[in-house]
Amino acid sequence: MTRLGTILIGLLGLAHSAAWSWSNHTLVAYRALEKMPEVASAAPVTVQALEVFLKAEEKAIANLLASQESWARRHIESYAPRPDSLAFVANAARGDDARRLAFLMALRVSPASKFALFLQPDTRTVPETVPALPHSDVNFLPEQANSPYRYVAIRAGEQVSALSVVATASNEPDYGLDINLWEDSPSQWGKVYGFGKIPFGNPALYFSTQAPFHMGFYHQDWIIFKAAPFIKRTFPLLRIHQYSGLAALAFRSGHDYWGWRFTGLALHYIQDLTQPYHANLAPGDSTIRMISANLLSMAGMPKQRDDLIVLLSNRHLALEKYQNELLMASARAKKDSALDLALRKIELDTAYPPWSDLYARDVVAKEAYAAGAAMAKAIVAAMPARFVSDPSFDFGVKEAGIDLSAAMAQQGATERAELDRQIAQVLGHFGAHSRNTIRGILKAASKP
Repeated sequence: MTRLGTILIGLLGLAHSAAWSWSNHTLVAYRALEKMPEVASAAPVTVQALEVFLKAEEKAIANLLASQESWARRHIESYAPRPDSLAFVANAARGDDARRLAFLMALRVSPASKFALFLQPDTRTVPETVPALPHSDVNFLPEQANSPYRYVAIRAGEQVSALSVVATASNEPDYGLDINLWEDSPSQWGKVYGFGKIPFGNPALYFSTQAPFHMGFYHQDWIIFKAAPFIKRTFPLLRIHQYSGLAALAFRSGHDYWGWRFTGLALHYIQDLTQPYHANLAPGDSTIRMISANLLSMAGMPKQRDDLIVLLSNRHLALEKYQNELLMASARAKKDSALDLALRKIELDTAYPPWSDLYARDVVAKEAYAAGAAMAKAIVAAMPARFVSDPSFDFGVKEAGIDLSAAMAQQGATERAELDRQIAQVLGHFGAHSRNTIRGILKAASKP
């Protein structure tokens, strides 16, 4: 590794310490999918425990996971092969708990993952007073201050809408599935999964350990890849391939609840890659600036690099918080905003090539990378300077107490309108790519 690459590890680890994207995927997915005929007109599905699906389709799942591993070794650059000892092997004699654990370990996700039976209701249509499930029943990670999530229990055998299942599941990968999977993570499973040491981020910070599964820096300048080849070790393509394949299998075998739930899991990673800060190392900053900041740091003058790190993180967080506040406000008012309309803009879907195994890299991430500079410019122009242009201010530390919408009301109308336009454009991409992914999965499942 070059000296520049060594320094870039710090830049990556800190600039993207907030590994979450689109604060609440479920809220956004309801709007993106509620008018899509394939989802809106789908028959209600029967809720089913994961263990039932695994037992009924054990042999088919074993074959599928083996073929997915072969695909990943051929098509994902810098892939870390799954140890052969973790392969999912059909065994009708074992119990449900053992089969479930074997499945999770073959996927190489956290064995602590809940996969509970639950829904996250649509704020627009379900009163917020509906009794809620405890956070710990759904998510094994600590509950954050002012958490936007609210869960309700569902039971096996109950009928629920396809929309509610897929929208709910689109946020589920942020509930710990990709936490502590690395050799240097403080977990037992990380030691056996074979992913190696975390390529960037702090292995001691749980939220940082999921970043390489939710980000894909596929389109940086060649010099960045030359200096820091470790940034190629990101795996959203793996997760999309795994969950989309499981979804198609579930649909084909008559387990439609899990068809829609696995579809939602796959959507999460597609949707993450529509966020410019998940597809671009430093939106709005040139490769030359990144390199010069790192060279100065290597020479004992780290201020420029450290300031860049803080500003990237602050802009990333501020963008997601503002977007979430706008969509929550329109949901509670039961009134469409420009963002809601952009999310439902189905005519955008045909502007893209058909779904494929590499659609996320070649279409979604490429588009988001290109959108980064304009988005960063709009954020800096429209948002209070203290939040996005002052490196002495840590937005992540202060976020819970910030009413960003109120602060934005005091900003210039022209600049605010341009930022809103940029967000609507990116959310339009979020909606189109989500729908195209669903069509691809349904086609693979031979569904209409």
